Amino acid sequence: MTKRSDEPAFPIARRVPAWLAGMAVVLGAISAPVEAEVKEVRLAQQFGVNYLPLIIMKRHGLIEKHAQAAGLGAIKATWAQFGSGAAMNDALLSDNLDFASGGVGPLLKIWDRSKGEFDVKGVASLGSMPLYLTTINPNVASIRDFTRKDRIALPAVRSSIQAIVLQMAAAKAFGEANFAQLDDITVSMKHPDAMAAMLNRAGEISAHFANSPFQEQELQSAGVRKVLSSYEVLGGPSTLNSLYTTAKFRNANSGTYRAVLAALKGAIEIINRDKRAAAQVYLEEERSKLTADFVHKTLADPEFVVTTTPQGIMKYADFMHRVKGIRNRPASWKDVYFPEIHGEGGN
Repeated sequence: MTKRSDEPAFPIARRVPAWLAGMAVVLGAISAPVEAEVKEVRLAQQFGVNYLPLIIMKRHGLIEKHAQAAGLGAIKATWAQFGSGAAMNDALLSDNLDFASGGVGPLLKIWDRSKGEFDVKGVASLGSMPLYLTTINPNVASIRDFTRKDRIALPAVRSSIQAIVLQMAAAKAFGEANFAQLDDITVSMKHPDAMAAMLNRAGEISAHFANSPFQEQELQSAGVRKVLSSYEVLGGPSTLNSLYTTAKFRNANSGTYRAVLAALKGAIEIINRDKRAAAQVYLEEERSKLTADFVHKTLADPEFVVTTTPQGIMKYADFMHRVKGIRNRPASWKDVYFPEIHGEGGN
């Protein structure tokens, strides 16, 4: 048939009513494949008041609330507790965990180890808090006084933040070539077990590189003294621990990621608004026998800062890179954390 010169090029489309065309667009969008966000997010914490932001998130169901507010529907947050960042890192890389939490040492190690594959980075800091190395050995006034008979308990040999700070302290005391001089007398133990072992004086543990509230409890016991603080080694306040995850999870579940970050920020606001109430939550959630006054005193200490802003990251990174603890040196702290907190002015 010969086509008329005045016939439209697409006569059928021309005759479709506008409302029907709009409906087709909507139906097309609905039928288009959309990758759903997870309905369960798995997080983990370690032992200590330093993990209070995560405890508050769990107690108040903040992830679930922010997810609902963002239109993600019902998301279930499940929580686990680990004794060290090293074990948590293994769980994260084996896809048994979505968000890990740990010290700067474990974060830098997994950032380095996963670079170009899982691309693990920090979500945000949980706070800047000092770590104390304590001892019951009356002959130890500084780390120079430890002998082969001593045993220093910490969460994970050579990889926990306590282990890295001890190496940094050894580098200052004995020269950087001897940064690992005390590694052979360190023992991996959970903080509650390490405190009990040292205070009971029943075993070989003569020192403990701890965190709060264990270090404060130890210093209340007769014969326990503080050997050093991480702030002394770092030359000022520094991030203790962070929340972190993989780029794969963040990219596939951007809404959930934002809900978790918003929940973390909300938890930190709750803590800083009423530290006494936050102390009570810690006691209840951890089933601790400490008093609210004891925990509140720790939270109210000016050196104990609950914040999402990373501090002192490059001091750790530079040292770990020099001693070959990590292969890759980050150009700045922003290389180690996802962009959502890059505006916070960390270092």
